[in-house]
Amino acid sequence: MAAVATAPIGDYKDLDALLEFSKGLDVMTFDHEHVPTQHLQALLDAGVNVQPGPDALVNAQDKLVMRAAIDRLGLPNPEWSAVNTVEELVAFGDRIGWPVVLKTPRGGYDGKGVRMVDSPAEAMETADWFNTMSPLLAEAKVDFSRELSALVARRPSGESRAWPVVHTIQVDGVCDEVIAPAQNISVEVAAAAEEAALRIANELGVTGVMAAELFETPGVGVGFLINELAMRPHNTGHWTQDGSITSQFEQHLRAVLDLPLGATDALAPVVVMKNFLGGENQDLFQAFPMALAFEPAAKVHSYGKSVRPGRKIGHVNLVGTSASDVDSVRQRATAVANIIRDGRKPEQTTPEETA
Repeated sequence: MAAVATAPIGDYKDLDALLEFSKGLDVMTFDHEHVPTQHLQALLDAGVNVQPGPDALVNAQDKLVMRAAIDRLGLPNPEWSAVNTVEELVAFGDRIGWPVVLKTPRGGYDGKGVRMVDSPAEAMETADWFNTMSPLLAEAKVDFSRELSALVARRPSGESRAWPVVHTIQVDGVCDEVIAPAQNISVEVAAAAEEAALRIANELGVTGVMAAELFETPGVGVGFLINELAMRPHNTGHWTQDGSITSQFEQHLRAVLDLPLGATDALAPVVVMKNFLGGENQDLFQAFPMALAFEPAAKVHSYGKSVRPGRKIGHVNLVGTSASDVDSVRQRATAVANIIRDGRKPEQTTPEETA
């Protein structure tokens, strides 16, 4: 059995630091996609077992590469185009209709690197982005009912497994809440979403956990469009820590070590994951006794980060005994998250206020 290494503090953009860290490892993996592609290739050239490899990971690092791959696989994409100038952006918008979404291909997350452009006049105001990076990704604004996530894992020898498709709720571009499994989703759409994510993982040679973030489009095509890919344990999979037989973190390690994958069955009819962001309370731990006493069934996961307004600093998982309890579970998870964020018991909060 391979050992799990502990990491010294270093800069993931520093190739020498990565090479030093890699010495003696059975496998090297990452918890985000921002390690430079050329560094990953250099690690491979040095004989390091990097999982996932750069040829797969680039599809999560570069949205233009991803869109082309999804087209190549014949899976549901929004209309999109690489645009090199404001004029090309205007031509795209005039062709498919306004508004359009403009994205930086690399480096964006949690709503960063995304800009809504409502008209040709607004397109003229995007010149600063083209001066910084070109080409950019232009996409049609999708008319969707909700966002979904299909989480899967794959090992190098080819075994792959999917967790149930979940409903994700975004607030200001940041994942706020996850409901697992997605409620009131048709069997056909859920199966197609799982199959699409598994196909992407297998066709692109992904190793480890991968999340396919989706727009649900009832009655249009297969019922969803692919939004983005993440090749790592993902915020939309945090519910698996307490709601699945195998958590995404354990599964990622199994996968990159090419060990048999664990079962992905949900442990309950409904599981809610609620993020908490930085707020008024700077001393999170003083609020834990109050939060845990308020809801003894809650599982609180704190990231140990310094508190800044709007920064993701932890999440709460709460399991429900019946799908009909989903509103109650959401309300209770939100109450626990608010206690930690604010350092005091919250006023009555309903799930509708968090959606």
